Amino acid sequence: MMSDEFLTITDSVGEGFYSEKRSKFLAFAHHVSTLEEVKDIVASYRSKYYDARHVCYAYMLGYERKDFRANDDGEPSSTAGKPILGQINSRELTDILIVVVRYYGGVNLGTGGLIVAYRSAAADALDHCEVVSRQVEETVTYQYPYVMMNDVMRIVKELSPRIVSQSFDNTCSITLAIRKSAAENLRNRLQHLSFE
Repeated sequence: MMSDEFLTITDSVGEGFYSEKRSKFLAFAHHVSTLEEVKDIVASYRSKYYDARHVCYAYMLGYERKDFRANDDGEPSSTAGKPILGQINSRELTDILIVVVRYYGGVNLGTGGLIVAYRSAAADALDHCEVVSRQVEETVTYQYPYVMMNDVMRIVKELSPRIVSQSFDNTCSITLAIRKSAAENLRNRLQHLSFE
């Protein structure tokens, strides 16, 4: 994969399930892009499943995959959040939150059993997700006199950036979004027009 591409899931929620010794693990995978979304979704599961023993989760944000967290919510250290995060990492996903809700079945599973349960529930949720590749985009804004309109549009046609906004006046302005690896070329081509 190129450095300006990343894998994530679509907006539909992937659901997974695992049960062991009467304990039930309900897993939910969400596409997220901000920490606020993560907090809101986790809070909604805590209130929806208020009678559950644990609501554990892990998330990964940003195309560089540097913003992440794993939460055990009272389970023994590293037996819940880490195995969930491990599933996210093994599939190289980002902009994702997986929440696993545990209903205790009365029998302790031990640390090994918990790790398997949380890992399996998270994997099942991911198996019910559609994984998509996204491009990291950079925006380029360019201002030019109206007489250069055709030249600018020729470059837009050749390089196919997405037009974010444009305004036409004595001085025109266009804002374009293009994959990160092609942004420098677009900038250079546009700046060259000023000197032709």
